Amino acid sequence: MFNLTRYFSALSLVLIVLAGGVLGGYFNRFSTHHLISQAEHDNVAMTHFVRNALREEFAAIVALSQAPQDAPGQGVSAKAAELHPRVQALIKNSDVIKVKTYNRNGLTVYSTDQTQLGESVGHKPGFQAAIRGRVASDLKYRDVFNAHDGERAKIDFIASYVPMRDQDGNINGVFEIYREVTALVQRVERTLWQVAIAAAASLALLYLLQLLVVRHAQRILRLQAAELQTSNLELDRRVQERTAALEGEIAERRHAERRLDHLAHHDPLTGLPNRLMFKEHLSQCLSRAARQKSRLAVLFIDLDRFKDVNDTLGHSVGDELLVAVTRRVKTCVRTSDILARQGGDEFICILEDIANQDAVEQVADKLLALFRQPFTVGGNELCLSGSIGICIAPDDGNEVDILVRNADAAMYRAKAQGRNRYHFYTVELTLQAQERMRLETLLRHAIEANELSVHFQPKVDAGDSSLTGAEALLRWNSRELGSVPPSRFITLAEENGLIIELGAWVLREACRQLALWDQDGFFVPRLSVNLSVKQLEHSDFLAQAGDILLASGINPARIEFEITESVIMSVDDSLAVLNRLRALGVTLSVDDFGTGYSSLTYLKALPLHTIKVDRSFVNGIGVNPGDEAIIRVIVELSHSLGFISVAEGVETSHQAQFLRSIGCDQIQGFFFGKAVTAAEFQAHWQGPGNSRMFPASLSAPAFDSL
Repeated sequence: MFNLTRYFSALSLVLIVLAGGVLGGYFNRFSTHHLISQAEHDNVAMTHFVRNALREEFAAIVALSQAPQDAPGQGVSAKAAELHPRVQALIKNSDVIKVKTYNRNGLTVYSTDQTQLGESVGHKPGFQAAIRGRVASDLKYRDVFNAHDGERAKIDFIASYVPMRDQDGNINGVFEIYREVTALVQRVERTLWQVAIAAAASLALLYLLQLLVVRHAQRILRLQAAELQTSNLELDRRVQERTAALEGEIAERRHAERRLDHLAHHDPLTGLPNRLMFKEHLSQCLSRAARQKSRLAVLFIDLDRFKDVNDTLGHSVGDELLVAVTRRVKTCVRTSDILARQGGDEFICILEDIANQDAVEQVADKLLALFRQPFTVGGNELCLSGSIGICIAPDDGNEVDILVRNADAAMYRAKAQGRNRYHFYTVELTLQAQERMRLETLLRHAIEANELSVHFQPKVDAGDSSLTGAEALLRWNSRELGSVPPSRFITLAEENGLIIELGAWVLREACRQLALWDQDGFFVPRLSVNLSVKQLEHSDFLAQAGDILLASGINPARIEFEITESVIMSVDDSLAVLNRLRALGVTLSVDDFGTGYSSLTYLKALPLHTIKVDRSFVNGIGVNPGDEAIIRVIVELSHSLGFISVAEGVETSHQAQFLRSIGCDQIQGFFFGKAVTAAEFQAHWQGPGNSRMFPASLSAPAFDSL
């Protein structure tokens, strides 16, 4: 530890000695200067006295010393001898011990010491100063001094050079006078010693007092150092404990981040590569095939009548069936082949380095054979078949989108031929294109034909199950085609740009219905409307949406636009687009969160209001701890960012209870109601406070078990 007493004592001693020396030197110089000044004043006064008394005599001597004559020295000596008694008489009984007079050339023309006559002092600084008009004095000491009245031993004296002026004020000589100050010097020395002793005593006392203070401070510092060391040890212990806790949290977060990154490129339900990753793989396979001049096949697999399973047994059974199908299909393809989930009940497979078409047919036959054995899911034995479309590169195309489209066209041909079969793509597949054109034509006239409608699915508060809003969903009941599923015509509408008109129609109908409900006294807090990438990219969409909201007369904050992660990431400068959209006053929600590939860094910058947990995670509640962990992360993330969390696809009381326990804000799913018409929705949910404590389709005890 730093020894304050030791270093301070040494430093203080040095500083005090230096301070004493400086003060002593200063006082000595001050005393000497004062002594010289006083003596010089007396010498000047005595000079004026002597010169005034003998002005003419001194003037004559000076003039005689400068006159050209044969023997000037003899004349000056004679005059000096005559003047000597008179000068001695004037300075008798005073402290003046010698008087000398010089002419302008520095020659001594008079001195009380007759032996010094004729000496030259023109080189001395004192004479030079006086001849220029200034008085110059100096303190001197002599062991033996020849004074006017005899020799004196060990004396201190002040010698002053004083200018001599004639009647016109011109300097014609210099008068030097010596005054003895031995007594004054001795008195000053005694005073200096007394002051030095007093100062030394004071400084010594100050040093001792400071030393005592520093020693006391040293003791305090030692005590504080001991306490600080104890505190540091305790702090180190706490830091180590917190570090260990943080390492655990970091490990858990990294695991969640890895999981989210995995979800960005994989289907969360089956674990297969998703559409994004599939396209990357197919692009790489095409490049490799081009280099090696080999061929590859793309197999588009669609499960026949899978929608019936979802409609009759629910989405949870449908999801389990998809997982079971995935496990079987994996056993049929090579490890080098790539199997991905395209979306919904569609799978796609890449077979590299195929020898011929027969090799592809063998794989297709194996895949169809997989469906001959029924699937046992949730206690249900389900029989399923598949339709497979096949295209071969480079024969049927050498670009990713072209191959996928051709395989999809071949798959539709397989379905058209009776399902449960495969079909190779051929250029003659024009019937399907014609059918798509027919579907597009019917869809374009659907609005005018009043075939479209908007259904509403409720969103409820996870705490008290009160109605918090609804989601507006588009439905198409064609006079020629019957009920057309959204998965079929929405994709077509996005491809041909009709989604712009359909989206505006849905928004207009949703706002109109919300206003009608308000008139009927039925208050729905917020209505959600889905947006597609085409709408966001359309230059007139923002203006069109603003006009619709303004015309409806409702508060724009009651309209919530739902946008999927993939849509957000695919729109150029999506942050600016969403900010402009948010400026309309509406709220924004990111749909199917966790299934896309958005950056968390980018997400926090988006002007969002709500995050919707995808149904694939909700289906894993009570079954897959990993899905539950992901839901917790998403809910915590939404709360950290100030968002509202909504879980969709809730179909059981256990799922609702779990979501409530982790703090999820709102719930949406079959458990609280399917999408129904506006009239059915109002009849079901209108009541005191716009709240229904449990769905009408459920009994109260069943809901109370949550």
